[in-house]
Amino acid sequence: MAETNALDLGEDPSLLLVDDDEPFLKRLAKAMEKRGFSVETAGSVAAGRAIATARPPAYAVVDLRLQDGNGLDVVETLRAKRPDSQIVVLTGYGAIATAVAAVKIGATDYLSKPADATDITNALLAARGELPPPPENPMSADRVRWEHIQRIYELCDRNVSETARRLNMHRRTLQRILAKRSPR
Repeated sequence: MAETNALDLGEDPSLLLVDDDEPFLKRLAKAMEKRGFSVETAGSVAAGRAIATARPPAYAVVDLRLQDGNGLDVVETLRAKRPDSQIVVLTGYGAIATAVAAVKIGATDYLSKPADATDITNALLAARGELPPPPENPMSADRVRWEHIQRIYELCDRNVSETARRLNMHRRTLQRILAKRSPR
């Protein structure tokens, strides 16, 4: 793409990527380097906070749910060390409450996985208060529904009966949905 070379990253193209999904992290790092970012990666909250403290980057992409805690802790650390940084929070479990919390803590934007490098770059480079363009391939309504059901199922500690009750759904219907593959 010719446009990737023309990105205005400012004087400091440093980018911190924090995600515990190693294959995704490697692919995203490679894609962002091709776009001109100087990428540093972390696979945990602890590693992300250490980098944010030692070398606060101009840009950051942080996964919300990490094995050792909440990605919002990295956002808080980074916001304290470098208030002007552009931060995008990623998650596989899109929820309005979490999006509000992320933005209140200092995230610039909030994207649901699977987000591609173009969506992430657009969100990182959008001027403050300006909305990035809508994604080229947004999640389908079926996928959004499936993500919501999965999130509630996880919050109910994978208890099918409790999840069905909270979703006001028959237990067998929920079991059939959970047994299927995720929609695209």
